Amino acid sequence: MELSKAYEPKLVEQKWYTTWMQSGWFHSEPGQGKPYCITIPPPNITGSLHIGHALNNSILDLMTRRRRMQGYNTLCLPGTDHAGIATQNVVERELAKEGLTRHDLGREAFVERCWQWRNEYGSRILTQLQKLGCSYDWQRVRFTLDDAYVEAVYEEFIRWWERGLIYRGVRVVNWCPRCRSAISDIEVESEERAGKLYTFRYPLANGSGFIPVATTRPETLLGDTAVAVHPEDSRYSHLLGEMVLIPLTWDPEAGAAPPGHPSERWRKAPIIADTHVKMDFGTGAVKVTPAHDLDDFEIGQRHGLAQIVVIAEDGTMTAAAGPRYQGMDRFEARKAVVRHMQELELVERIEDYAIMTPLCERCGTVLEPLLSEQWFARMHPELATPAIRAVEENKIRFIPERYRRIYLNWMENIRPWCLSRQLWWGHRIPVWWTPDRRCVAARNAEEAAKKLGVPVDSLQQDPDVLDTWFSSALWPHATLGWPRATPELEFWYPTNLLSTAQEILYLWVARMIMTGLDFVKRPADTT
Repeated sequence: MELSKAYEPKLVEQKWYTTWMQSGWFHSEPGQGKPYCITIPPPNITGSLHIGHALNNSILDLMTRRRRMQGYNTLCLPGTDHAGIATQNVVERELAKEGLTRHDLGREAFVERCWQWRNEYGSRILTQLQKLGCSYDWQRVRFTLDDAYVEAVYEEFIRWWERGLIYRGVRVVNWCPRCRSAISDIEVESEERAGKLYTFRYPLANGSGFIPVATTRPETLLGDTAVAVHPEDSRYSHLLGEMVLIPLTWDPEAGAAPPGHPSERWRKAPIIADTHVKMDFGTGAVKVTPAHDLDDFEIGQRHGLAQIVVIAEDGTMTAAAGPRYQGMDRFEARKAVVRHMQELELVERIEDYAIMTPLCERCGTVLEPLLSEQWFARMHPELATPAIRAVEENKIRFIPERYRRIYLNWMENIRPWCLSRQLWWGHRIPVWWTPDRRCVAARNAEEAAKKLGVPVDSLQQDPDVLDTWFSSALWPHATLGWPRATPELEFWYPTNLLSTAQEILYLWVARMIMTGLDFVKRPADTT
């Protein structure tokens, strides 16, 4: 027999991998031996695997094979994620090549196109994992939009709804004017860009002078409802309780806004004290725009400030911004506001300033903090407290150890979770509305009609879909059969190890811990 002069992996690897697959060596059944389980971080179906996937899956396969050789009953469960906004954007770009938009197709046909994409690229990803030699249980492949998984997601939503953890509310969210949707924190890319720090002079209402205010976003001046200083800042303590005039605005109580917004009709706003203000930023006095900044929103909640939305969902200025600016693009309005402030001699200085600019990860658009009505889940204390305790009691370990403190810090300061996305691809929110705006969460329209006591054909399902991370948070236990009490769930849950990227520690790992403790009363053993 003549041996080949060079090793050709294709001739060997495919043969043996096929043999392993056909022999069922990667498949496991619950019941016998000591359990060891890993559920892989499901890759998005937006394309092919990258080098990070290759590295991480090699680690997971190594750990699985090691435990298998040690006699454990091992399960490494593969699958893919529907990746809501990422997949929708990819499919929309494909449609654009045909001269179409999703609105040309309509919701049903567009979702069908997304499924076509999934069928092509989802299978490609699984094939790539097999070519890596991953010894996963290919008889248990899961997808975050398969029927059983949808059942689990709806169960999660309805249980939280019935406990009062889910509510409809108005808060500042990350908003993408191009995608026309709220965006999760993980889908925000921060990029340092050259910008300007503007110091404006806000006139005191009593005519005694001015207070200097620094900002990097002059266009939001039009929505200001206060000026805030630190309570220990002696520079401004004598001004606390005084009123300022917000330049270029108008007081609705003073009548319709005339051209130019003469200063005698400018909106009045209080000077307040708040410990959130940083005395060393700018002048130490900051404008407060509760409708267009998350920190300002929190300040506004503490002080009962009005919320004036001056930037619309499409990134243009609203009527509340005034007739001089209504309809302008937000960045054109920025230039106009600066120009008009200069004409009024209310610009103290303009400095070069490096700004961390939030961008939509999917389309690159500059995001806008925007006051928006969305669905939220309350995290504290019902969900966050047990998840904090589990880590403090070392029931869950982080490697490296420093991520333990990072996790705890985030959990201790957790905010409500914005669940809704203004998309078509994903888990549609299981809430049904009546014509008179009553609503209920239900598994289907028939169940909703029964709960509300109305005809089925009078109901409309909420148009939004759930944040992708809402479904991903169930991954370790939903893939093992939850909400059903399956033998797999009983035997292999909690899982033993998770190797994942640090940037999704908060948005995936923390939420898996919370849902695991809440629904199965056992967290995934995340390390």
